[in-house]
Amino acid sequence: MIIVLALLVDWTLRVLALNSKLSGQQTYQGLVEHCFGRTGLLANSFFQGAMAGGGMASFIVIVGDTLPHVLFALMPSVGQTGFGQFVFSRRFVIAFFVIFMAYPLSLYRDVGKLSKTSAFAVVAMCTIIASVIIEGPRIDPELRAERGSPVVLANTGVFQAVGIITFAFVCHHNSFMIYGSLRKPTLNRYFEVIHISTVIATVASLIIAIIGYIYFREKTQGNILNNFPQDNLLINIARSLFALNMITTFPMETLVAREVIDQLMFRNQEFSMKRHVIITTVLCALCLVVGETVCNLGVLLELTGGLSASFLAFILPPACYIKLCSGPKLSWKTVPHWLCICFGFTVMVLSTVLSIRHAVVSQEANGSCWNVQ
Repeated sequence: MIIVLALLVDWTLRVLALNSKLSGQQTYQGLVEHCFGRTGLLANSFFQGAMAGGGMASFIVIVGDTLPHVLFALMPSVGQTGFGQFVFSRRFVIAFFVIFMAYPLSLYRDVGKLSKTSAFAVVAMCTIIASVIIEGPRIDPELRAERGSPVVLANTGVFQAVGIITFAFVCHHNSFMIYGSLRKPTLNRYFEVIHISTVIATVASLIIAIIGYIYFREKTQGNILNNFPQDNLLINIARSLFALNMITTFPMETLVAREVIDQLMFRNQEFSMKRHVIITTVLCALCLVVGETVCNLGVLLELTGGLSASFLAFILPPACYIKLCSGPKLSWKTVPHWLCICFGFTVMVLSTVLSIRHAVVSQEANGSCWNVQ
């Protein structure tokens, strides 16, 4: 499933780039408005904003899932005091790192200035994968899946899984920014970036998925690092890097969400630093509230991936191509695009409905994070 979705995402990213060339538009919103008018712009803005906002909130939840474990493990004596329990608590850690790290980085206007954080993300990802590979076989048998657990290739959660995988791979909503950040922005260079990025993401996802399934099966949590003990040194290093990676990736989604608001409400106005700061502050504050309130990372990824990512990746790019291409709209040339649209709508509807049902019936999803330390 991961490989199939990776190939599909790679293809739709290239279709999106071709659409930009055919239409002469340099933004996703501009492309969709060119093809479908004001209605298309509103739909794109909603789903693109939801995708970016969901990503921001998910990154905050990950910080809350990881850093408190690390702090308690590093300073257990401090963690036992009243002051330590407050400072190391989930809500304080989230607020501190978002306000003093993620928020200042989010004030950047140019995605190119975040290039160093992308290099750090690669290092962090490699460390996380290595730690899971090394510590997986050494995990306490009590934390593993029960022996004799049946191998299940597919179950009722397949569509939610598609939503999560789609969320992990989709970068359509900031692909125009990435294209513009290239030193020599050409389609060939952009396609090369797409292929390399997709291959790296696919290999990383496969390794984590296989390790998680082999050792944890039905016990696998939304954040696989939470399956490991709190005092595991190598896993704690991975947790630290994972959290810092999320903090430095957070501004990428903020850029997208801010651009959506600017294009929708202030497109004909000159840049205003005051407006820029206000929008960034409001976005970060809203996502901070969501991140402090929501504990279930899996449900958050399912909803964001199923609802927004599938629309942005599997529906809009082929739909725009069909609108822009010459000749009949229904032909052998456009059959792959129609099939992709049907697949996108299927995933969007089923994944969203099943994810909402999962959130309602899940005790973890209904619980508040305000009592989590």
